[in-house]
Amino acid sequence: MGASSYADQRKNRIDDLAATSVDDSAGVSLIVSAWRRLRRNPVFLLGLTITVLFVLLAVVSPWLAPHDPTSPLLLDKVRPQSNPVPGPEPGFPLGADARGRDLLSRLLVGSRQTLIVGVLATVFGLIGGLVLGTLSGALGGWIDSVVMRIVDVMLSIPSLLLAFTIAAMAPRPSQTTLIIAIAIIQVPIFARLLRGTMLAQRNSDHVLAARALGVKPAAIVFRHMLPNAMGPVIVQATLVLAVAIIDAASLSFLGLGNPDERQPEWGQMLGASQRFIYDHPHLAFYPAICIIVVALGFTLMGEALREALDPKSRR
Repeated sequence: MGASSYADQRKNRIDDLAATSVDDSAGVSLIVSAWRRLRRNPVFLLGLTITVLFVLLAVVSPWLAPHDPTSPLLLDKVRPQSNPVPGPEPGFPLGADARGRDLLSRLLVGSRQTLIVGVLATVFGLIGGLVLGTLSGALGGWIDSVVMRIVDVMLSIPSLLLAFTIAAMAPRPSQTTLIIAIAIIQVPIFARLLRGTMLAQRNSDHVLAARALGVKPAAIVFRHMLPNAMGPVIVQATLVLAVAIIDAASLSFLGLGNPDERQPEWGQMLGASQRFIYDHPHLAFYPAICIIVVALGFTLMGEALREALDPKSRR
């Protein structure tokens, strides 16, 4: 009886499993799955909010600024001995700098220059990294060895020191040389990352299937390998953008940025404030806190994206 009862239980269990309906709902892509996690992630939402506000502020800053950032409206109140920096007053909530220019207006307009330098440097660095990483990861052989040795040499030098050296080689500092210097130090980061992801794609099933079907090597690289290897690179670009903003501010602080003060930039404002850092620290505090908050926004968003797109980080 015991054996018969056990056999009946097993039969009933099998019948129950067979009768269970299978969920026929369609699966979701990696991007959709990542977005479902990101929209519930407070870290990502905070970073996205900071980033969107910064971009909007940079776009509308010339119309949002209460005064012309180049006009010395409070110059008559600048006293080199007793009052070198005019304080806040009606119409000038943050006061003015040592040349009587409205500090709030310069902060608002300076956000545009900071965004331009950070975005252009990251885009150019990404393009250079894509070229080197694609050559190295797709072709391999001696090309891979040569490219990676160049990348290793560039990565062995501290990035800020390398950017300083490149910018100092220019006949005169400018915003263009600043962008080029920061872009060059970002090239090896993207190149190494893309090379690694493309090497992982070379032996994947879809690439092997394409080769078996006789697909041309160029088509395999640009239609199969490169698109599937771009996810980590795009995420890294978000993180690198925060570093680019900090590096641009550092080089501008050292006097290697745009020397034209008619185009205010946060790093440039930091450099100009060092003479008054003890008696008027607010001149350095405001641009510094803007740089920190914006860099934090991009970093939080990038880290959340990396966790959402990385299968090993999913919970």
